[in-house]
Amino acid sequence: MSTHKYSPESLMMTYGYKPELSEGAVKPPVFQTSTFVFKTAEEGKAFFELAYGLRTKEQDEELGLIYSRINNPNLEILENRLCLWDKADDCAVFESGMSAISTVLLEFLKPGDLLLYSKPTYGGTDHFIHHFLPKIGVEALGFSPKQSCAETIQMVEESGKSKNLAMIYVETPANPTNSIVDIECCRNIADQFSSVNKKVHVAVDNTYMGPLWSHPLELGADLVLYSATKYIGGHSDLIAGAVLGNHEVMKRIKTLRTFLGNMASPHTCWLLLRSLETLKVRMEQQMQNAKVVAQFLNNHDKVEKVYYLGLLEPDSEDYAIYQKQYSSPGAMISFDIKGGEKEAFQFLNHLQLFKLAVSLGSTEGLAQHPASMTHIAVDPESRREMGVTDKLVRLSIGLENVKDIIWDIEQALEKVEIAQIETSNYKISTNI
Repeated sequence: MSTHKYSPESLMMTYGYKPELSEGAVKPPVFQTSTFVFKTAEEGKAFFELAYGLRTKEQDEELGLIYSRINNPNLEILENRLCLWDKADDCAVFESGMSAISTVLLEFLKPGDLLLYSKPTYGGTDHFIHHFLPKIGVEALGFSPKQSCAETIQMVEESGKSKNLAMIYVETPANPTNSIVDIECCRNIADQFSSVNKKVHVAVDNTYMGPLWSHPLELGADLVLYSATKYIGGHSDLIAGAVLGNHEVMKRIKTLRTFLGNMASPHTCWLLLRSLETLKVRMEQQMQNAKVVAQFLNNHDKVEKVYYLGLLEPDSEDYAIYQKQYSSPGAMISFDIKGGEKEAFQFLNHLQLFKLAVSLGSTEGLAQHPASMTHIAVDPESRREMGVTDKLVRLSIGLENVKDIIWDIEQALEKVEIAQIETSNYKISTNI
């Protein structure tokens, strides 16, 4: 009984922090400083040699504190704790989810390269792929979650760019349709197009599942990315992103981050440390609420179709992938309302408990219309192909009492029905 391996949720309270170094404070203070004092000039030289990769670390040697653009106690403690969930060698935290995404793509893609990516992706990611990457000579090829491994491989080969494939970027479950992609399949595709001189990396945006319900690194991914604004932050009071992986890839990510200067601030890191302590209890309750909401929507006559992992058919191919990759159906629900944009807007405008706002994974319920909001810049034809139509509504389920959540959704759907009846009655009266 002398040793015990603690669970990540237990280690979120203390891991990586030594109270004796901070006047005995039980929680880390905010290290609101730009620079750090060296004990000697020799120490400063040694720290910079490590920071710039001019030599390897000696046994038990750690990079000392230099400057908050490079490292900061709040940043380091946070990154150490995030590694526990995904069993990663290292982590880099950024000032936003898009900072994390763009830094990864910029580091691993160069002019002439081909990016293979899953569709749909978050609107900001889609915009970066289609409007920025072409400016630096990077081509992108999108694939559908419904495509098999063989079909995707054939598509890459037929593009004539197979030798240039440098990265496979996957968002699974996808925002906002909850479509899932087989990460193991992506790893196999990457390996097929890799060579001795070039490795094709696999990056997975795991924001929808947070670090709790899926661990892409164990499934073959090289990098896992999060918008830490979402479940990790969980309180709608910060913006942040995170990337995790092995030492080799993270050294590249952290080096570029140093020179882009897009790491999270000490105060943001402090807030995220606070949030990590309740991450599991928050996400588990949100998931329990979401299960009830999904069943309610699935049985409502105003709802055409519900997109939720907990409703997958057990004999479907998606269900087999779900069983392999996820330990929970999550807390994100999208559904097609009967009608179109008008009916979707009527529903959204009549919600009382839910907040009409983008983002997700927070303590409060959030509702939005992807086609006219987060995914408005996506090519309309591509939106339709992805299932991001005018009738699609996205719900991020919060921590409110589930009976209150159901009441709010039900009364808002009733308003849509009343509006349709009134319109129908008006047409009848005008024809008399």
